[in-house]
Amino acid sequence: MFYNKTNEEVVNDLQSNNLQGLRKNEIESIREKCGPNELKEEKKQSIFVKFLLQFTDPLIIVLIAAAVVSIVVDPHEWIDSLIIFVVVVFNAVLGVAQENSAEKSLEALKKMSAPSTKVIRDGERLTIPSRELVVGDIVILEAGDLIPSDGRILESYNLQIDESALTGESVPVNKKSDVISEENVPLGDQKNMAFASTVVTYGRGKMIITSVGMSNEVGKIASMLMTSEKETTPLQNKLAQISKVIGAMCLGICVVVFGLEMMSGLSVLDAFKTSVALAVAAIPEGLATVVTIVLAIGVTKMVKNNAIVRKLPAVETLGSASVVCSDKTGTLTQNKMTVVKTFTAKQGIENFNVQGSIEVREMMKCFTLCTDAEIKIENGETKLLGDPTETALVEASFKMGDKKEDLYDLAKRGDEIGFDSTRKLMTVFYDTVDGVISITKGAPDVIMSRCINTPSDASQANETMANEALRVLAVAIKKWNKVPVLLDPNEVENEMIFVGLVGMIDPPRPEVKLAIEEAKQGGIRTIMITGDHVTTAKAIAKELGILLEGQKAITGTELSNMSDEELSNELENISVYARVAPEHKVRIVSMWQNKGHVVAMTGDGVNDSPALKKADIGCAMGITGTDVSKGAADMILTDDNFATIIHAVREGRGIYNNIKKDVQFLLSSNIGEVITIFGASVISLFGFNLGVPLLPVHLLWVNLITDTLPAFALGLEPVDKDIMKEKPRSKNESFFAHGLGWTIAWQGLMVGALTLTAYVIGNNITHEIGMTMAFMTLSLSQLFHAFNIKSTHSIFHRTIFNNKYLWGALFVGLALQLIVMYVPGINTMFSLEALNPQLAGISIGLALCPIVIVEIVKIFKNHILKK
Repeated sequence: MFYNKTNEEVVNDLQSNNLQGLRKNEIESIREKCGPNELKEEKKQSIFVKFLLQFTDPLIIVLIAAAVVSIVVDPHEWIDSLIIFVVVVFNAVLGVAQENSAEKSLEALKKMSAPSTKVIRDGERLTIPSRELVVGDIVILEAGDLIPSDGRILESYNLQIDESALTGESVPVNKKSDVISEENVPLGDQKNMAFASTVVTYGRGKMIITSVGMSNEVGKIASMLMTSEKETTPLQNKLAQISKVIGAMCLGICVVVFGLEMMSGLSVLDAFKTSVALAVAAIPEGLATVVTIVLAIGVTKMVKNNAIVRKLPAVETLGSASVVCSDKTGTLTQNKMTVVKTFTAKQGIENFNVQGSIEVREMMKCFTLCTDAEIKIENGETKLLGDPTETALVEASFKMGDKKEDLYDLAKRGDEIGFDSTRKLMTVFYDTVDGVISITKGAPDVIMSRCINTPSDASQANETMANEALRVLAVAIKKWNKVPVLLDPNEVENEMIFVGLVGMIDPPRPEVKLAIEEAKQGGIRTIMITGDHVTTAKAIAKELGILLEGQKAITGTELSNMSDEELSNELENISVYARVAPEHKVRIVSMWQNKGHVVAMTGDGVNDSPALKKADIGCAMGITGTDVSKGAADMILTDDNFATIIHAVREGRGIYNNIKKDVQFLLSSNIGEVITIFGASVISLFGFNLGVPLLPVHLLWVNLITDTLPAFALGLEPVDKDIMKEKPRSKNESFFAHGLGWTIAWQGLMVGALTLTAYVIGNNITHEIGMTMAFMTLSLSQLFHAFNIKSTHSIFHRTIFNNKYLWGALFVGLALQLIVMYVPGINTMFSLEALNPQLAGISIGLALCPIVIVEIVKIFKNHILKK
């Protein structure tokens, strides 16, 4: 076992080099032997199997059955049956294409959310995708890094790793490079090994990769990113139920109509043709496809806006979100500590300035030299490597014109005494032209108590900066004749010379304040939950508008001392929770849910996973998030930005509204068709033999061409700019709430009545002209009616031209309609007559009536709402 071997033995066994790493020309040959650092994926279904599965929908089965029976009963009417088969196959092909597109999107998402790793190859430090690691690679470990694969620790400087994802142990493990002599040591006790998907919480170190991919101990945890579940959303389930109900009703109505037609004196064959026509009319063939594609387009659009939706139900749930529980660091703030204040004995407290005094510049040099952080310029981009606090110090010096590598030319780094939480100090020795010095940085109160020249106003300066929610660090130096043999902290870190203080803060993201304000307008409450100090949390929360006058900020300890009843009573008044534990986050989320709210929760660590799962929408951080948190989340934010959540809520509301528009449009159309066929059958009972107003081929054309084109366009309707001024939708709200069901019913009745009117007018001339007028009226009324549904505003509102796809659907639909009706040969296939201008004008006039009728209804409705 690798933990039983020395560093040299492990490096030699794996044919690597501790200082230089692997040679680049060796990488491919090693990868051929050990494979890539990723998991094997489950075998995917073949395209043929996917194609066959498209025919399992109950409504598709009804359609196929109708086509088969139709051609058996009357082989001469094969065209209608053929068209039904063509339509069904087209739907299946479209479904398979959509599935393949979704799989490709998933592959792209995996690449987007794949972690990266710092390695040494050919003596050069590189950052590569973790999947490209091979056995023998030398990996650099720093605080915050995700361990990319299993490996043996070669160097450890206070290195601590959180292995809770693997062992369940909540306390980070202190790692060392020493040999473990015992055999069969449990994973939790393998102190000189690091394992994939665990996280470096503190310190720094170096490891050599001992296994990759499927050979790793935590392959199952890593698989959370690699596997995807095919899920249907609650909305899709509701629509599936609607489809089944429609299918059952369709069969019932077909039987009734068949009886009515027989009673009116029609032959069995003609009565059956009417029933088949009705079956085709009642089935919304394009509904499932349209809804699926609208969802897919919405999800793809969210990806472009930095939100990866892992679970489709999140798209709908987003529209109901009423509370967002957000972490502070990196989500509300930039996750980039920044020096904003300085203190020296001569200058006192100053705002940090790149043109600062000599004293401040010398102090920042000391701070920079006492860090393990560095700045690299790659392709013109500045990259900060290391602990955020230390990178802030190095960056401040860099801005003042002092590069760390230039400082190294003047001072050679030697031994060090690493930081630990007991001493709260870190010391580094340097050999300079003026002799050996030690530089110590750390907690101000500790350093000031150990200096021989601490200014009288230093303590007050420390307190002033701390009260402004700044993180304050002090730095001091000590001169030596030579580096002491024993690095005893009590000797080294005493009788030092005080240099100065810096005050740092992780500043808020500039776009977050606007996002929180937008969330407030949309009835969404933002709650800050952070592990940071309550003073810092309050300062940031007030600046962002989260903590308002009269609201509270409490600590995890205070939360623990509150009963559920007390917390429930105080919940609405608390906007900030500081110094919280994982169980606190779950409790807060649960309490808001108990009050009927839909809760979104952000998180990045293993300890956030329970709360992410508990929340209605778990949002994991794509940059800093662990695989465990991503696996538990519904959505991944690729930019770790709170504003992205609010944008995703906005998009989620828009997608849901567009799907409702599609359902309203398609179902009202189908009801109109049923009313037309059923109405003609009822009228025939009273001695007026009207025959069949529309053939199955006409209805299929309307359902799959005239209706589907505008339906897709409505699904791409831009999000209403006022959508975030609406209150969140209740999670228990019916899909047909707010009168949508009644609206669909009366609009369907309107379309059916107008179509039947056109048919009666034309039928008085000839049956073919009657069918043609009914067909034209039905088709055009749907194209025009789509503009009624696009918005609750008047059709003449300024947003009439904001959807180019809807206008495209109108012009393409009109062109196809003219081709079907007036091109010889094609109109014969559809049993249509070329209408003269007068009859065509009547049909167009009837088709425009829905605009007038719906406009009148909107005027009354909006007038009542204003009152």
